[in-house]
Amino acid sequence: MKRILTILVAVLITASVFAQAPQKMSYQAVIRDASDQLITNQNIGMQISILQGSVTGTPVYVERQFPTTNTNGLVTIEIGSGTIVSGNFSTIDWTNGPYFIKTETDLNGGANYTITGTSQLLSVPYAFHAATADSVTGNLNETDPVFTSSQANNITATDITNLSNLSGTNTGDQTISRTGLTVTLSNGGGSYQDSVNTYTAGDGIDIVGTVISEHKYQVGDSAQGGIIFWVDETGEHGLVAATSDQSTGVRWYAGTYGSTRATGDGLYAGEANTAIIISSQVSIGDDGSDYAAQLCANYQGGGYGDWYLPSKYELNLLYQQKNVVGGFASAYYWSSTEVDSGYAWIQNFYNSNQLNGSKGVASYRVRAVRAF
Repeated sequence: MKRILTILVAVLITASVFAQAPQKMSYQAVIRDASDQLITNQNIGMQISILQGSVTGTPVYVERQFPTTNTNGLVTIEIGSGTIVSGNFSTIDWTNGPYFIKTETDLNGGANYTITGTSQLLSVPYAFHAATADSVTGNLNETDPVFTSSQANNITATDITNLSNLSGTNTGDQTISRTGLTVTLSNGGGSYQDSVNTYTAGDGIDIVGTVISEHKYQVGDSAQGGIIFWVDETGEHGLVAATSDQSTGVRWYAGTYGSTRATGDGLYAGEANTAIIISSQVSIGDDGSDYAAQLCANYQGGGYGDWYLPSKYELNLLYQQKNVVGGFASAYYWSSTEVDSGYAWIQNFYNSNQLNGSKGVASYRVRAVRAF
């Protein structure tokens, strides 16, 4: 069995009893394989869960990250900054512990987790609890020089009465003045304007009346450089496909057979696979011809430079939304997931079959994707 050795969990970010609760936790681990050999300079997939109550407790927060180990096999991440699967890190009530951190790891850079470890978070509950006093006795004589020197210290009872008498009627053209900044709200939605910027619905935001909120993406949206074909439960992250094929027929490899170890599968695994394939082709032989992963990495659709050849799993998600995305042929498409030194996974966009394709003999179509 493969295993993971956790060497450090650092979360004591609270500086004083008045500090804000941290939004991230530092986490480090040394990765070894079944032979106790370090896994160095390799992209891995990790799912991190915060469990409440016990080692088998309810997960209150789950995220995924795809870090790369260093030359010593060490991986460093910040919990709270990954791709959210469920929960909200900032709303965890750390006083309602105990809490445990569960890590699941895929050494191939995907989401096929074969390594699991759980340990109790001992420092977090106390550090967070320090932000709130249990009880206070005696008199507290507080002097706040910042407040006493501010304009707020000059507010009088008359000022409060005048504020209470302000009209609550929306005339459709009300102006709010604050320290020289004028904010104008639209009278029916569609735009929001302040003295510096004008915001229009659809530019990453939704506007309903005078309420502005972050735009939630949906499958079929034209955004992020292409057509969105998968979104997570938050509606803020997902996968987008190029609007047309990058090739109608190209080989998987660049001239020489060989195992690249680009076997990652699952969500976002294609990005790591693409980087591995390109790096491996340089080392095992490149005859200068175009190949599938290279075409995707070189694609600049929408001005983005992080396109990649989808993993086997991502390619199947794309097939399920082929009519929404559009532009596909009833033909085979390459994935970035390798089978062995001679074959890689392909998918038939006519009948959904996933098969093995010969890396150097067959020429299949390519469609680039990217994560957002």
